[in-house]
Amino acid sequence: MIEPRIRKPTKKAFHFPKNANGHAVADQRQTDAADAVATDVQVTPTKAKKQKRVVPVEATPAGAAAEEKAKRVKKEKVVRDSFTIPKSDYEKIATLKQKCLDAGVPVKKSELLRAGLILLEAASGKRLLAAISAVETVKTGRPAKS
Repeated sequence: MIEPRIRKPTKKAFHFPKNANGHAVADQRQTDAADAVATDVQVTPTKAKKQKRVVPVEATPAGAAAEEKAKRVKKEKVVRDSFTIPKSDYEKIATLKQKCLDAGVPVKKSELLRAGLILLEAASGKRLLAAISAVETVKTGRPAKS
């Protein structure tokens, strides 16, 4: 009988030694664990004399699964958008970001804009309209190349 060749493991990938049939050699611990599980396993025949082991899935109580799903908070989908603002307003964003950094809170532009939306949403109707009227309208679209 021909002895199987065993390659040395390389740095790139781990090599699983194979037996004479060309199948990976199972570790003794794996076979012991498989034998222990074999009592709870259904054996389903497949092609000629090969058998496949099917491990049954442990059933979890329906109440526990529902509670676990309820605990998970679905993340809200994000939308990518672009807009045009005057350079002075863009500099105000940078100033506000620096104020937050000085306070020890790193913040992104999008977080700053969302915080502004929260403040505007909480404002009264008169105050919101006053803020909107204070903002000058800007031509939409990309600025012309200069």
